[in-house]
Amino acid sequence: MELQQIIKTATDNSISYQEYRDLVATHTENNTNTGAEVTEALANYTMLNNQRMKRLDKTMKILPENQEFLSAFDKEVYFLIITESWCGDAAQTMPMMNKVAQAAGVDLRVVLRDDNLDLMDEFLTNGGRSIAKLILINKETGLPVTTWGPRPTTATQLVADEKAAKGVLSPEFKEELQNWYNKNKGKDTENDLLNMLKAV
Repeated sequence: MELQQIIKTATDNSISYQEYRDLVATHTENNTNTGAEVTEALANYTMLNNQRMKRLDKTMKILPENQEFLSAFDKEVYFLIITESWCGDAAQTMPMMNKVAQAAGVDLRVVLRDDNLDLMDEFLTNGGRSIAKLILINKETGLPVTTWGPRPTTATQLVADEKAAKGVLSPEFKEELQNWYNKNKGKDTENDLLNMLKAV
């Protein structure tokens, strides 16, 4: 199947950000998770992510200096995001993706990775199925303009440095990364997405 058709099929079966939030909340209530593998650990991450996104949806704000550009944004594109409920990076970045999309009047659609492996495998990161992955799609051609993810620029560098030094990401490092996200308050993600939209 060609890329255009893969993207169309995924988009046709996608859900809105609010529907995704409701889905994660339901999994939290049921002590389950999205994805091919359901485990206690992934269900726990899902519960944490539900709380995290609930908080970030309320507290994240677009910087006033970015609001003007986003309000005037008029390109015919939409955000297609690949994620799963258990992904910590996704929970830290998706609320800001949603705020940017709303401010720019851009439609945001969400698909689950394990239900859309054809799509995921077109947008690997260093050969891996890393999420969250945002694909900016041209509405007219149905083809990707660019992609973003799975992490904002600074977090990507932190992870790369850790992997280079130790080969793996320890639980301690993952906690440090979440602390970095908490302090950053979505600003890196906001700047990355602004730069992406300015380049369109």
